[in-house]
Amino acid sequence: MMEEKYAPHAIEKKWQQYWEEHDTFKREIDTAKPKSYVLEMFPYPSGNLHMGHVRNYSIGDVVARFRTMRGFNVLHPMGFDSFGMPAENAAIEHGIPPKKWTLENIENMTRQLKQLGLSYDWNREAITCKPDYYKWTEWFFELFYKRGLAVKKNSSVNWCDHCNTVLANEQVEDGKCWRCKHEVHKKQLSQWFFKITDYADELLKDLEKIPGWPERVKVMQENWIGRSEGLEFSFDVPALNEKLPVYTTRPDTIQGVTFVVVPPEHPIVEKMLQGNPREAELREFCDKVRNTSDIERTSSTSEKLGMYTGFDCVHPLTGHKVQIWITNYVLFDYGTGAVMGVPTHDSRDWQFAAKYNIPKILVIQPKDKELKLEDMTDAYEEDGIMVNSGKFDGMTNTEAMSAVSDEIERIGAGKRRVNYRLRDWLISRQRYWGAPIPIIYCPNCGEVLVPEEDLPVLLPEDVKFDAGAKSPLATSESFLHCKCPKCGADATRETDTMDTFLCSSWYFLRYTDPKNDKAPFAKEANAYWGPVDQYIGGIEHAILHLLYSRFFLKVLRDAGMVDYDEPFTNLLTQGMVIKDGAKMSKSLGNVVSPEEILEKYGADTARLFILFAAPPERELDWSDSGVEGSFRFINRVWRIIWHYKDVVAQKVTSYDAAGLDEADKELRRALNASIKKVTEDVEQRFNFNTAISSLMELVNAMYAYKDGKQECNAGLVYETVKDLLLLLAPFVPHVTEELWHGVIDENTSVHDQSWPAYDESALKVDNVEIVLQINGKVRGRLVVPSEASKEELEKVALADERIKSLIGEGTVRKVIAVPGRLVNIVVK
Repeated sequence: MMEEKYAPHAIEKKWQQYWEEHDTFKREIDTAKPKSYVLEMFPYPSGNLHMGHVRNYSIGDVVARFRTMRGFNVLHPMGFDSFGMPAENAAIEHGIPPKKWTLENIENMTRQLKQLGLSYDWNREAITCKPDYYKWTEWFFELFYKRGLAVKKNSSVNWCDHCNTVLANEQVEDGKCWRCKHEVHKKQLSQWFFKITDYADELLKDLEKIPGWPERVKVMQENWIGRSEGLEFSFDVPALNEKLPVYTTRPDTIQGVTFVVVPPEHPIVEKMLQGNPREAELREFCDKVRNTSDIERTSSTSEKLGMYTGFDCVHPLTGHKVQIWITNYVLFDYGTGAVMGVPTHDSRDWQFAAKYNIPKILVIQPKDKELKLEDMTDAYEEDGIMVNSGKFDGMTNTEAMSAVSDEIERIGAGKRRVNYRLRDWLISRQRYWGAPIPIIYCPNCGEVLVPEEDLPVLLPEDVKFDAGAKSPLATSESFLHCKCPKCGADATRETDTMDTFLCSSWYFLRYTDPKNDKAPFAKEANAYWGPVDQYIGGIEHAILHLLYSRFFLKVLRDAGMVDYDEPFTNLLTQGMVIKDGAKMSKSLGNVVSPEEILEKYGADTARLFILFAAPPERELDWSDSGVEGSFRFINRVWRIIWHYKDVVAQKVTSYDAAGLDEADKELRRALNASIKKVTEDVEQRFNFNTAISSLMELVNAMYAYKDGKQECNAGLVYETVKDLLLLLAPFVPHVTEELWHGVIDENTSVHDQSWPAYDESALKVDNVEIVLQINGKVRGRLVVPSEASKEELEKVALADERIKSLIGEGTVRKVIAVPGRLVNIVVK
């Protein structure tokens, strides 16, 4: 029985408990239905949900509930990306074991997620820090290793001498260790990598296979992969009897090279420093550059600094001497690690050469004017005609690109090459709270994989988290020492753990078969559910997480585990929630707690506001008055249904559409217009804000009908109330479930019903109001038949007494009639 007043907290608690007890959202394979896999990016269990979470998950829940009502078998799972630095930080600062801290946070956030009424199949929950999950993360490492995609090699890393550990870039704050605040410097270390570069071309090419992704995300990935076609060639360094290779996409400018730059990490640097008259000065400069972050070094706004080494190399085409400089704006792990400098045709090189008085040679002239070096104030970077380039003079520079490459290849100085900005994925982390790398080091056998039957390699609990300690896993004697599985000799385990991006690169696959203890997932289960049909998450994950997941899936496809190329068919990147013009953050004091909103208004109001306030892909500006308005709207829905409850109780489920009066027709038109609008907005565009606006218009029409009619049409009212609840159900699931049980059917769920269809004929109106204008100014309005033609409108307008009096003695020059909208009379 329906209560007179809307009581959100009692209603929401009641239905959340009911859904949980009845496994309402549990899903199994059902080949009789089309499937739809709807997924939001799972959260890190930091302790509490924030409004960004609420927005992400509310969007996904609308899509999942809508598609269920549209007849799909919808997979809608949730879990936790639960390894990572914050848990370890808590262990160091507060002495709380990372496992305890993490699981307590998961428990709290699960409670909060359930309070939002989200339609998750909790039977499929995946928690990445639990052994039944990270066993398979380790298994995937072994798969990659066996396929030659997991390799150990030297890399320049951030190193803290005090903590005796590698730091990720995000752990370096103002050049200092986040833990001990000591200076961080660069160090060459042996680290584990995944060879994502082996898939660079396919990752780039297959962006064409995901038209359902936002174009800007695909462009970001395209730029990150950074494919370029160019020329690799070498300069001779006679004093060292060495060759110095460079890579360029502008072979046409080769004759303009006057210097070559190398970073401090380049192997040739050490050879140039030994015994150098300026050795101390050069080493000091190198140390300073090494300790600068890669982001700062490659920033377009950072000052370009350099020192001449005193060494020259020889130009392969001209034989001229070219200076070798050490600089702060080149990275060793891109291209060959050395870059040619052409001041006249590269703005960055121009600034560097001007600063250090390095010679310049002009080799491209504009076609329509002559440049003189002494008059130039910056590089000329457009196309033109070759000059000062020997046999290539007179060619266009685009012709010279190919001709110069041919010549370099002919003389054996280099060759054409495709290059990528993308680097191999460094997965080693000197942290405890991550999946162990399943490698054993044997003095006899070298690197040995842990046998599959011995997985998972469990995280030990007898570790030390002292700030001055080495990698925590190395402090556990029980973990560190083991026997070689091949020869039985005393051996040691790898003490690095894996980057947490590994855990999130395959979690969507685990959801398809989460209880499997024989494999990460069964191929047949994934074949039914995969790929993800709709993925939803923040734009901040546009590159790393999404790129790694795409790479992961392609490896699994090549290993025969999946039969498709891309993990996420469609992607929606929702905007941030902001308040007072800035992203919500504790430091700004503009955070609104979801708990606070739930306690005051309930989950349905929180969901409705966050879906109504802005289109999903845009920033949402928080508004307290907007939340209050959403609450008022739900109350209006409740009151209008309370008003009609006795009429609905009659269960008059049909009516004669031909016998409706004008008021009935208008309500029926509003209902069907709303069904059409909501269906299209949710299904095609994810325009939840305009869908909700249409529902508000329908509720207004219901109030207008109530106020304007003594005797209502019982069948029409029943249909309108029933369909209103169906349309609202994905947005506000608790209140619609309560009202459905209260006035429609106490034995079924609103969320198990089919989505309503609209009647096109009901959208037609007999009469419409048109605007009458004279010379573009509104002078009146007329109600006319909706089918009235241009000629009929013109006749009616000119016959109107008010219009005739306003025209007076004037001459009608032209009449512009737009059926259904207006008539404009042009008078002289």
